[in-house]
Amino acid sequence: MNIPAELRYSKDHEWVKVEGNVATIGITDFAQEQLGDIVFVDIQVEEGDSLEKESTFGAIEAVKTVADGLMPVSGKVVAINEELQDAPETVNSDPYGKGWMIKVELSNPAEVNELMDAAAYAEFAK
Repeated sequence: MNIPAELRYSKDHEWVKVEGNVATIGITDFAQEQLGDIVFVDIQVEEGDSLEKESTFGAIEAVKTVADGLMPVSGKVVAINEELQDAPETVNSDPYGKGWMIKVELSNPAEVNELMDAAAYAEFAK
């Protein structure tokens, strides 16, 4: 299981990469492995939408099941990974790179500190 040290992690298996005041969000390697082959990513928000922590931003549909994408932090949507419409399997092959889902401008940067670091997430995801 790949758990990059520079990211933060939620108990819902989302990862967050913070650059300045922008957080890139996706699902973890553990989550994509548990879901299996991802066949559809439905981002149900639009750029400009403000989302609260733990609200749903979309759905990840796999052959086996459907899972909600939950916000690990609060923020305003500034980008959506449109490439996932045509290539949802990218989440399986590159969950921390091209498989990102949304980017938000943080409304409460302190929320990032409430997320797990890589070591804590590794223990949590056992």
